[in-house]
Amino acid sequence: MREANDMTDGEPRILYLSRSDIAAVGGDHSELYVTALADGLVRHAEGKTVQPLKPYLRASGDHIADRIIAMPAHVGDPGISGLKWIGSKHDNPERAGLERASAVIVLNDPATNYPVALLEGGLISAWRTAAVSALAARHLARTGFTDLALVGCGVIGSTQVIALLEQFEHIETVHLYDVCAEAATVLAERITDGVKAVVADSAEAAVRAGDVVVPCTVTDSPYIHFDWLKPGSLLCNVSIMDVHKDVFLGADKVVVDDWEQSNREKKIINQLVLDGSFSRERLHAELGEILAGSRPGRENDDEIIVLNPMGMAVEDIACAAEVYRRALDQRGGTWLNLY
Repeated sequence: MREANDMTDGEPRILYLSRSDIAAVGGDHSELYVTALADGLVRHAEGKTVQPLKPYLRASGDHIADRIIAMPAHVGDPGISGLKWIGSKHDNPERAGLERASAVIVLNDPATNYPVALLEGGLISAWRTAAVSALAARHLARTGFTDLALVGCGVIGSTQVIALLEQFEHIETVHLYDVCAEAATVLAERITDGVKAVVADSAEAAVRAGDVVVPCTVTDSPYIHFDWLKPGSLLCNVSIMDVHKDVFLGADKVVVDDWEQSNREKKIINQLVLDGSFSRERLHAELGEILAGSRPGRENDDEIIVLNPMGMAVEDIACAAEVYRRALDQRGGTWLNLY
């Protein structure tokens, strides 16, 4: 993917793309990510990616969201390689006035393994996470669903809502809940264009109302029970630890983005595997298999389906590569000398 202007007088350069640079090439809307992810996830299902298990660095703090994660992957042939380095502190918003998570993404040319781009990763990370839910909803949500439920109205949650509203014009009502009522109210005020926004008085009330349910919290304690989910609902378990074990055991179908990534780090699926109540054989599919057509998505209107997206480096690198390509085409960003 190396371009002629990656070199000046034989010296390598990298293209730096800030958050505003990424937004300028379409990185603040869902379509770029939905398109890039559809291709990247199918490639993953077809074995055309390389993705080591991501290590977690926990050097301080004992909260589940206090960590830095290294997420390397290679996508395509010859494609592009890269790494997302994403840090998180659960109390950044209150303590430091910062977003909870921050990230950078490095892209490397596989012909030389030299770095060719450095991108701000927070915007890409939020939107690719939302695009996974949007792609899943195309295949796993009930056709024509009208009610979206969100628990957790921070950056990730609000991006989920915006992406789903962009992708599904038939959504009529968004049910919002956050332990900080102000966060839910602020997000409700952003929802316009004839879509009704309801601030629920509990997580249970929001979940029970949703055809598509999306928890986006930093909890380490499950609170969503299976009997909260109505027939025909899709639960996109974005923040992973929100659901009790009975949700996985009671669902008609469980879908993950990647089995190996999901079955680790003592997350709920990993706990179920360790106690012998869940297995790879009980899993319905990986999402890429459904997108590729090798496994079915929703097959009737009453199925309760759970998507457990751990978040994959393949997703980040596929999206960052598309941002990089567009920035090269539009001459965006800032060139930096590597030496």
